Amino acid sequence: KMLRLCGEAEDKLAQELIHFELQVERDVIEPLFVLAEVEIPNIQKQRKHLAKLVLDMDSSRTRWQQSAKSSSLASNLQPSGAKADALREEMEEAANRVEICRDQLSADMYNFVAKEVDYANYFQTLIEVQAEYHRKSLALLQNVLPQIKAQQEAWMEKPSFGKPLEEHLAVSGREIAFPVEACVTMLLECGMQEEGLFRVAPSASKLKKLKAALDCCVVDVQEYSADPHAIAGALKSYLRELPEPLMTFELYEEWIQASNIPEQEKRLQALWNTCEKLPKANYNNIRYLIKFLAKLTEYQDMNKMTPSNVAIVLGPNLLWPQADGNMTEMMTTVSLQIVGIIEPLIQHADWFFPGDIEFNVTGNYGSPMHINHNANYSSMPSPDMDHAERRQHDQGRRPLSVATDNMMLEFYKKDG
Repeated sequence: KMLRLCGEAEDKLAQELIHFELQVERDVIEPLFVLAEVEIPNIQKQRKHLAKLVLDMDSSRTRWQQSAKSSSLASNLQPSGAKADALREEMEEAANRVEICRDQLSADMYNFVAKEVDYANYFQTLIEVQAEYHRKSLALLQNVLPQIKAQQEAWMEKPSFGKPLEEHLAVSGREIAFPVEACVTMLLECGMQEEGLFRVAPSASKLKKLKAALDCCVVDVQEYSADPHAIAGALKSYLRELPEPLMTFELYEEWIQASNIPEQEKRLQALWNTCEKLPKANYNNIRYLIKFLAKLTEYQDMNKMTPSNVAIVLGPNLLWPQADGNMTEMMTTVSLQIVGIIEPLIQHADWFFPGDIEFNVTGNYGSPMHINHNANYSSMPSPDMDHAERRQHDQGRRPLSVATDNMMLEFYKKDG
């Protein structure tokens, strides 16, 4: 549609340009061509011809004078004889031709001067035609520009990675950011029992491809349901690439101060108070995410992701200071303070965010066949199973994936 709008505008501009050039050709260039190629050359030709006739006249006069000197006596008598008369007649005829040519040249020059106003009008016409062309072109562009801007503003599928949260939500008309909902709902289908989720680094090429797919709102659920680590990595990348952390720069100091309160009840209350100060868009998305992470930790026996572990790997992606310090300071801050903020939020998710939540808000991102492609088990065990049932259910599960034991490496990998 954008190409069509712009193409139509360019076509109209081209039509205006053709009309402008034809008018300039007819009203300006053709008259000036006659002036430049006919009238002025004729004057220049007359001047050259006059110069030649003057030379001829001077030559005739010189010959006559020389003849007179050679034939005259010492007296002042005029030269006589047939030759002298012929030379005199030649001189007079040359002078006559010069006079005629000079008169003709003068007439042409006077005519040229008399028409100077007309010649100047051609240039005035040129400026007027140009002004009219530019006015029409400007009006045409001003007419199409609002249509183009409206088309851009109405376009839903704008990139989301690296864009402000509120801008993305406003453009897409959503409450939960598209990458967050898409990744969470896919992980609910295929990744809840995957060991080291959010901790094991995914394939770089898979992660890059999934991020690009999420950026243009096209996700092949079937393809990525076999690679939950790529989905988790994309979710971490989205959170880290936000211009402002989900828990905001403005409340950073409040979060840190709340986490430093020694008494648990007061600390939880302070965290709750800070949480309530989040902007609506941030609150909705942090609520959605914390509820999911709490659900993820229900399967910690299998995925090894306790609230503490989840806080360690995801904390740096949810909250960071506005001016990053050196690596040592960041390590200390993350380990001692940010983890102390995220962990209780996950542990007490239902207290901070009471009520159930529907993760698949739009109903578009769950695995179409509801098959867990990540393991040999056919369905996800309920967290309500007792230990014996869970062990029996887990016997058919494939071996655990290899994961790095040093979770602190996450702090060096802002992008996962």
